[in-house]
Amino acid sequence: DIQDGMNVLDVGCGYGPIGLTAATLTPAGRVKMIDINERAVLLARKNLEMNHITNGEVVVSDLFSSVGEDERFDVIVTNPPIRAGKKIVHDIFVQAYQHLEKGGSLWVVIQKKQGAPSAMEKLEELFGRVEVPMKKKGYYILHAEKQ
Repeated sequence: DIQDGMNVLDVGCGYGPIGLTAATLTPAGRVKMIDINERAVLLARKNLEMNHITNGEVVVSDLFSSVGEDERFDVIVTNPPIRAGKKIVHDIFVQAYQHLEKGGSLWVVIQKKQGAPSAMEKLEELFGRVEVPMKKKGYYILHAEKQ
């Protein structure tokens, strides 16, 4: 789903595996990676450097606090922080919807036992429709597109 020239946001990037992969798929685009954990951000920055990826940036951010109000993305990916609670996870979905371009996609990795049904319900409320392109070993990949 990530094509060259797209702008991508990785919410809760951790040490950066998803964001780094996205950056290699869109060399003419840009990837912004955000996480509240400063150590994770430092590791993600180091991984960008070690892999010679120049179209990515990593920023400390409490949810979308470091994302500009008018900033829009073609694709947003997240493996949400389930332990932070349902409210935080649902806030991520709401803010992702606000920061997606029309026709943009949100991709979510979530465990069934840690809230996939509730996440799907919230995504359907926001986007009108949610797909589950993959289920494996209790993990769901959820996809929603902004109309």
